[in-house]
Amino acid sequence: MQPATAAVERVFREEYGRLIASLVRRFGDIDIAEEAAGEALVAALENWPESGVPPNPGGWLTITAGNRAIDRIRREKQRDAKHQAAIMYHDDTPHEPTGPVEDDRLRLLFTCCHPALAPEARIALTLRLLGGLAVAEIAQAFLVPETTMAQRITRAKKKIASAKVPYRVPEAADLPERLGGVLAVLFLVFNEGYLATGDGDPIRAELTGEAIRLTRILRQLLPEEPEVAGLLGLLVLTEARREARVRNGQLVPLDEQARAGWNRALIDEGHDLVRECLAINRPGRYQILAAINAVHTDTPTAPDTDWSQVVALYDQLTRLDPSPIVALNRAVAVAELDGREVALALVDRLPLTGYHAWHATRADLLRRLSRSAEAKEAYDAAIAATQNSAECAYLSRKRGELV
Repeated sequence: MQPATAAVERVFREEYGRLIASLVRRFGDIDIAEEAAGEALVAALENWPESGVPPNPGGWLTITAGNRAIDRIRREKQRDAKHQAAIMYHDDTPHEPTGPVEDDRLRLLFTCCHPALAPEARIALTLRLLGGLAVAEIAQAFLVPETTMAQRITRAKKKIASAKVPYRVPEAADLPERLGGVLAVLFLVFNEGYLATGDGDPIRAELTGEAIRLTRILRQLLPEEPEVAGLLGLLVLTEARREARVRNGQLVPLDEQARAGWNRALIDEGHDLVRECLAINRPGRYQILAAINAVHTDTPTAPDTDWSQVVALYDQLTRLDPSPIVALNRAVAVAELDGREVALALVDRLPLTGYHAWHATRADLLRRLSRSAEAKEAYDAAIAATQNSAECAYLSRKRGELV
């Protein structure tokens, strides 16, 4: 990829969620918003490499996408073209009241998490529109084939159209019912930024930063919800380690990270949020995950980690979320407490053969058990299952160290 093209795509990726939110609010149609945003990217790829990135790239994309959307409306004759164009170019009417959610992106997130859609469809559609994630990236997050995820997103769009789900500002009463989907989207957007699945940067700071920004707004909006505090605590504790997570193009696992490079202000904030959740005593998934991260960030060195507490927290999480992903992470902690053989037996029975972290975990356990031939095979499978360049570099190095 040429440097100019890469720069254009990076800017577009950073602006995508805001652009979609603006277009959906303006035109009230998902398909028009996506098509117009795509055409704006094509226009940017054609113009910016020669003319340079404009001083206000977001404004340029918004104007270009808006013009493309108006062109489509005119072509399809879905409404009075002259009247529509006049509204789009010059509208003196007051803005629609924002209701309790003032941020455009967060409002669109709540809007897309409509109860008329199945929970997984809500999350997938919102990740596509708001997070700017490609279908392949979303599919990997859900551990399903790309074609399955594409069909799921298409069905969600058709459901919105057929059921005439309105793109209206959610009322205060709508927020609790949609909160679970909103939290799940923010968590997955953060995860995609923290370990990107595409061919570009191994860490996408614009996604982790946006997920934290929106969660902070959500925290102000719903200060009494412990799961919101828990998610914010989880995100800032994880973000605190970002600068130490990649070195010389390679992923650095938690036990090898230079802890002096962690962001102490974010760690302190995260610990305060965890203590607040403990005082409320209404545990939920994100609160427990935040507590696990608090344990990891509460010791000066990795060997000082209280693994019995980590396993106990995973046991509590398993009762709320008995998923194979949780079981895999619990097995990693069990390896430190009860031994690698016990952990490997737990890992081997999990139905996660398509998940790169399952192969990577097996590879590490087999390596530490001196089962080098099996470890090499597991490393090969893990390398083949991930597209993240830093993770590939780390796994390749560990494989190369095997005799």
